[in-house]
Amino acid sequence: MLPAVAMMLLLGACSTPRKVTYLQDVGTSVRREGIAEVPVTVQAEDKISIIVNSKNPELADMFNLPVMTHRIGQPMNSSYNNNQQVSSYTVDSNGNIDFPVLGEIHVAGLGREKIAAYIKNELVRKNLVKDAVVIVEFMNMGVSVTGEVNRPGRFNIDRDHLTLLDALSMAGDLTIYGKRENVLVIRRENGGETFYRVDLCDSRSLYSSPAYYLKQNDMVYVEPNSVRARQSTLNGNNVRTASFWMSLASLLTTLGVLIFK
Repeated sequence: MLPAVAMMLLLGACSTPRKVTYLQDVGTSVRREGIAEVPVTVQAEDKISIIVNSKNPELADMFNLPVMTHRIGQPMNSSYNNNQQVSSYTVDSNGNIDFPVLGEIHVAGLGREKIAAYIKNELVRKNLVKDAVVIVEFMNMGVSVTGEVNRPGRFNIDRDHLTLLDALSMAGDLTIYGKRENVLVIRRENGGETFYRVDLCDSRSLYSSPAYYLKQNDMVYVEPNSVRARQSTLNGNNVRTASFWMSLASLLTTLGVLIFK
């Protein structure tokens, strides 16, 4: 009786490989083609840092915000406060920033590389800094991952392309109780929220989804499977625990001994 009950518990608690394995339709040596990479682009209310470097530090300082000026070229053994934050540009509602000397620059819809290239070209074209090196970094951009993952939370975007798989990896991957075939991505766009459902077990569903490449402020929610859902109910948590099954098995064994004695 006890081994049988234990087996039932094991089968009920674990998901089948069909519901656990990612990209099940992909065989060996399969090349994914025709999928354009979608970079993370700047939007209104985003914060970005822009640093201009040159062989002439005094010339470059004209195009850097005050805190950035103190940070550029600062030696490691200096008295500079490492906790001091780098100043950033906040993109206004029209998608613009006010850059020193150059004035208003429209950056909404552009990635880091394009913003850096534009500013560098303007500095060179206007004969302001001939050897300019422009570095653009994201400051407040991130995505949230919640639900059945090992480390839920908000994660900073530190790269030009962030995929759904990247975000799930940052969150420690799905738990065994997460629904891999029905991951929800919530995206704020066009004045509202758009909901995308993605099947991680099907490469065609994953790679063709507009949510495969994430954007800042996306929320990824991993739903619990039926086993976790039953465990979270008031009575289900008691019925589905191992201790309950062990107690039930012991009771049935005792009853069986008394009946057939």
